[in-house]
Amino acid sequence: MTEQITPAAAAESPAGDLGRRIAQRRTDLGLTREEAAARAGMAVSYLRHLEEHPDAGPGAGTLLRLAGALETTVAELSGGTTDLPAGLGQASRAARFTELGAEECRRLLADHGVGRLAVLTADGLVVVPVNYSVVDGAVVFRTDPRATPGRAAGRRVAFEVDRIDEAFSAGWSVLVQGRARTVTDPEEVRRLTERAYSTPWAGGERTLWMRIDPVGVSGRRIIVA
Repeated sequence: MTEQITPAAAAESPAGDLGRRIAQRRTDLGLTREEAAARAGMAVSYLRHLEEHPDAGPGAGTLLRLAGALETTVAELSGGTTDLPAGLGQASRAARFTELGAEECRRLLADHGVGRLAVLTADGLVVVPVNYSVVDGAVVFRTDPRATPGRAAGRRVAFEVDRIDEAFSAGWSVLVQGRARTVTDPEEVRRLTERAYSTPWAGGERTLWMRIDPVGVSGRRIIVA
């Protein structure tokens, strides 16, 4: 069974928080602490120490082994790429492009994270990031009624999520098209509040729930042989 990161471990922390990045990457790969330690050739107790002590200072060799075991780079683990745009790596010579089926798109989408909402406003086409969850097949998020996402109510919108694997120059993207609407029914608001993964990272009073019921879903993946 894959270990789960506790809410405390998942809390926002500085870019140099090596322990949190190790734990998050390990969880993303579906590895237990024991499996990751075996891959890196280190004691489980030492990996636990690295994950639970943000000020730990492993040597260059240890970081290289960890990065290899977790299929990433030392820069990614150490937070050195935090302010850099995604996709700076070189394209792989063994890459293959494929379209994703509707079921796989829904599987990749049906969780939570950060996606990009595209909406046509009176000022033109605007794309903004939002923290989202998927509840009952719909993309849902919370926003400020005065913010750009709140202006999507009643409009046809596009919503995109993706994941990029910098170490292997691979990744996928899923595009959802549908009509956004505000959620005003108290029972539905209660259900969304209970089932959504987290509150918006941006903070503030974001009391308006928005819902996008997909009418079209498509996706693409870059695979490295």
